[in-house]
Amino acid sequence: MLRPYTKNPPTMEPVSKPSVLINLVQALCAIILGNVVYFLLAPSLPLPRHRPFQLDAGLVVDFWFCVVAYGLIRTARRWK
Repeated sequence: MLRPYTKNPPTMEPVSKPSVLINLVQALCAIILGNVVYFLLAPSLPLPRHRPFQLDAGLVVDFWFCVVAYGLIRTARRWK
């Protein structure tokens, strides 16, 4: 449904600061947890040696661990 034209545009409400802080803490915890898991399992993973400043399999696996950790944190918070 279209609203009639008004002179004053609708006001945008700011994002609440506590929710932004919670998201930041969750993301930081996911990065730390994902990296800890990766570095604990890295010696047993059959990955080629990392070359600095290049995308390789180790970087992709590390990113995947962080994404999984973030998903687990978000799921655990929703169950709460």
